[in-house]
Amino acid sequence: MVRCGTGELVASEPVTRAIVLVGGFGTRLRPLTNAFPKQMLPIVGRPMIEHVIEHLESHGVEEVVLSLGYRPDAFCEAYPDARHRSVRLRYAVEPEPLDTAGAIRFAARDAGIDERVIVCNGDVLTDLDVTDLVARHEAASASASIALHRVADPSAFGVVPTEPDGKVLDFVEKPPPGEAPTDAINAGTYVLEPSVIDRIDPGRRVSIERETFPELVRTGELYAFVSDTYWIDTGTPANYLQAQLDLLDGRRGAPVPGVDPGARLASGTTIQRSVISDRVEVGVDAKVIDSVVMAGATIGDGAEIVGSIIGPGARIGAGAHVGDTSVIGVDAVVDPGEFLDGIRRPEPD
Repeated sequence: MVRCGTGELVASEPVTRAIVLVGGFGTRLRPLTNAFPKQMLPIVGRPMIEHVIEHLESHGVEEVVLSLGYRPDAFCEAYPDARHRSVRLRYAVEPEPLDTAGAIRFAARDAGIDERVIVCNGDVLTDLDVTDLVARHEAASASASIALHRVADPSAFGVVPTEPDGKVLDFVEKPPPGEAPTDAINAGTYVLEPSVIDRIDPGRRVSIERETFPELVRTGELYAFVSDTYWIDTGTPANYLQAQLDLLDGRRGAPVPGVDPGARLASGTTIQRSVISDRVEVGVDAKVIDSVVMAGATIGDGAEIVGSIIGPGARIGAGAHVGDTSVIGVDAVVDPGEFLDGIRRPEPD
């Protein structure tokens, strides 16, 4: 580790390989994930996974190993040449669910990774300075480092109290409301040394949050560093929707346009703060507000979509209302005049 002329920490060698965990079933986003892995769902017209890969690419990552479980074919078919932009892709398909640490070990061994590696969750969108995290990791002589993010309610996350130098004092997974020792949570991006991966038992389910990290706390090898950058876990309908509205609002740089040129908007339509994807048809006097409408969906005359997600090919009948974070799945139908608030169609199993 060295310091540059500005006094910033710089790692002695860049980390050029990363493991991205994309093997989950995405149950919280059903029914959308009945047909797609959640990381292949679109974020303003492009698969979520591309946003993750491009962020890593901007920090010098040249190869991303996708740790796959549910619907691996979707990734392989989308990127048949095993590349996205300048980044090489490898597909590590688990023979059975191995949980977070087990998946990391399997992917690392499958890809022949025996050096320091970045690991991140494929359903987290962030502007984290990964380069700085690597430098802090090296400066602390850590075996593993975690990026942290502060939230108002940490009870749904892994909570990570630290000493002033970043050494982790404890790793508390999903504490009861009001009992968290800090508001700094595990933000889902890690830097791991090979020794950490070596310690993960092969061939069984191992949780990095419940087994690996607590063991590293006991040996004093785990560090964590808070960042105040943009961060969102897209795993719920509300957050999946919010991640897209944030791009429209310019919370992550210049605002991006929400209406695809391939969409067809009839006269009198109202489109406010919404994503309207390719081949979407919006009927006369229809309203789409604070919502996402995916490719090929149809919004009937006079229908109203407010704060909701309309899946690919779905058909919303004339005069219908869909609101309150409703999720309408692939090719699902809302009949003319129906009033839906907070509904998922079809209902998840």
